[in-house]
Amino acid sequence: MAFIKLSFKASPEFVEIFTAELAEIGFDTFEEVDDVLNAYIPIEHFNESETKEIFYRYESMCRIEYSTEQIEKQNWNKDWEKNYDPIEVDGRCRVRATFHEPNPFFEYEIVIIPKMSFGTGHHATTYNMLSLEMQEDFSGQSVLDVGTGTGVLLVMASKLGASHIEGTDIDDWCIENSTENLGLNGLHDVAVHLGVISEIPLQRKVYHVVLANINKNVLLDEMQYYAGLLAKGGILFLSGFYEHDIEDIKMEALRHNLSLEKRVIRNEWAALKFVKY
Repeated sequence: MAFIKLSFKASPEFVEIFTAELAEIGFDTFEEVDDVLNAYIPIEHFNESETKEIFYRYESMCRIEYSTEQIEKQNWNKDWEKNYDPIEVDGRCRVRATFHEPNPFFEYEIVIIPKMSFGTGHHATTYNMLSLEMQEDFSGQSVLDVGTGTGVLLVMASKLGASHIEGTDIDDWCIENSTENLGLNGLHDVAVHLGVISEIPLQRKVYHVVLANINKNVLLDEMQYYAGLLAKGGILFLSGFYEHDIEDIKMEALRHNLSLEKRVIRNEWAALKFVKY
């Protein structure tokens, strides 16, 4: 799979605005390099007209410079691995690459091969989801991770006692990487399905926990399926959106008997815990 890399410079007060706007149209990975923000999107999801429209909308308010280029996954992987540092979450969890030494100080350590799959822990949404997970006891529970990316959320669920874990993703590269990472953490023969949640034949009809770290629009569209997969009292963890999007997510969740119980905010990104009633 190829990606579009969008690089832009703008006034500091507008960077968060552009990040939010780009996330709304499918950009899901962001990195800051000096004074340049790079945003990435799978090439098949890239809409040049929508992207240009965002910048046109603000050109009278600030000076903007941007460019786009196509990035092949092999090239990005090399840069990603070269610059990858371990992530520490709440002083309890450490997400590290295979080329980092283990650190027994941490209660939980997750080992991954950092490739292009979203969810290494560097992004605030993955960090928030790991933080929310560690506040729960998953003992004996079944967990489904929709849009699993690297599989780190499933690894954490297993470390917290889950008896059954299962994942999905729409990207075959993520299926490959998450399966590889699960194996690195001693989790073999875990089902990770390719496809959208509305069409995949899952192993179970009902789960105790559903995780979904995707983006606002997908979460709103798929909320009915997440709710339908949860038993009464089941837990839904959601992330991939900004703090100012919480009300929209909350209202859609309420339509499917999901009550907001907890929230975590980091760098204006949000993660929410819902319980089905």
